[in-house]
Amino acid sequence: MEQIKKENKMGTMPIPKLLFSMSIPIIISMLVQAMYNIVDSVFVAAYDNVAGTAALTLAFPIQNLMIAVAVGLAVGMNALLSRALGQKDFERANHIAGQGFFLTMCGYLLFLVIGLFVVVPYVSMQTGNTDNPLIAQYGVDYLSIICIGSVGVFIQVTGERLLQATGKTVLSMVVQGAGAITNIILDPILIFYGGEIFGGVRGAAIATIIGQLVSGALAIFLNVKYNKEILLRLKALIPCPALLKEMLAIGIPSVLMQAIGSVMTFCMNNVLISFPRDGVTAMNVFGIYFKLQSFIFMPVFGLNNGMIPIIAYNYGARRRDRVTATMRLSIVCAVVYMLLGLAAFQLFPDQLLSIFNATPRMLEIGRVALRRISLSFVFAGFCIVSLSACQALGKSIYSLITSAGRQLVILIPVAFLLSRFGRVELVWWAFPIAEIASVILAFIFTMRVMRKLLPKEQK
Repeated sequence: MEQIKKENKMGTMPIPKLLFSMSIPIIISMLVQAMYNIVDSVFVAAYDNVAGTAALTLAFPIQNLMIAVAVGLAVGMNALLSRALGQKDFERANHIAGQGFFLTMCGYLLFLVIGLFVVVPYVSMQTGNTDNPLIAQYGVDYLSIICIGSVGVFIQVTGERLLQATGKTVLSMVVQGAGAITNIILDPILIFYGGEIFGGVRGAAIATIIGQLVSGALAIFLNVKYNKEILLRLKALIPCPALLKEMLAIGIPSVLMQAIGSVMTFCMNNVLISFPRDGVTAMNVFGIYFKLQSFIFMPVFGLNNGMIPIIAYNYGARRRDRVTATMRLSIVCAVVYMLLGLAAFQLFPDQLLSIFNATPRMLEIGRVALRRISLSFVFAGFCIVSLSACQALGKSIYSLITSAGRQLVILIPVAFLLSRFGRVELVWWAFPIAEIASVILAFIFTMRVMRKLLPKEQK
């Protein structure tokens, strides 16, 4: 224990080796998670490729909001925890971990209320223009189960961030992988053989929450048994207003930044479903796009999750040179990977859409959608990494401003205006237009943080 407290690998290991050793296990686990997202939708599409797919698309904004709250609250904990470890303040680190789990339970209670009282009016708002009653029925069934049973995902995310903060990313990979694999196994069993109560779209939701509970339980076990730098104590769960304020100051902008994505998706669903002939088909294409793009974005988010504790730790340890080296390498890796994603979406749109049992009309609309939206990928790679670095350095507000500007100020208004021409294929141009504006803001904010917090004479 004394050797661990003296220094850990985030302060000594060469940056390339450190970044890849921390990020690759997270990337693998996130790719497994992306695979689960796709498999989940593939089985639902096989069950009902119109109403089932539409129900999952309608549910996506709330699911995304759930992840936003879980991850955002954990980001506040993770940043303070890594900084405390860098400063060798282990008592404070233990207290931060306990407060993180307190916030986790608060997040779950919020979605329990949403599942009980908000789901029905939420689904009704988006299905008024459709003549297929199964879309609303499936949407309510799926989303109610997901929200009421969401305790597992909140515990899972917090437990993963504790493991990542101390460099135990392999264990983090095990946590996420176990839940995703459980989900993949249960999906076809419950969807096709679960009967009237536990089958169909309900079966997909039940499989999801069981997988999350498996991951949550495993995360607790691995932290208690193997994460020796952090001691989880019940007394640390007692609310500490001062510490909670610090955590929320970092975490709330992250929650809002990711929650903006839910607002954007909700608004985009309504823009697309308003088309008289192809509304449901266009909305389903949009939902399929989000499942597919998770294969492109998840590894970048995994890189981020490996990068953030390195930056926070070395900033706390006053190692400016290691902070800037981590940022540069992360940006290069993200942009290169996004180029590969761009190539895949440009060259193989039909093959990607066919995975979801796409109809001929869905292929026709989706081919154009994937090619146009993917033009934004390279810009997004730079934005994600640079703004996450700002978060790790305590400047979460820049991420919030950029995300709000891209998705609410530019993307949705542009998409709405383009939809007025009556051609759904024009709507997809809103994505690259918004991303260009986003990269300009991200560059300005990153340079500002570099000058203020990492002056040249201290690098």
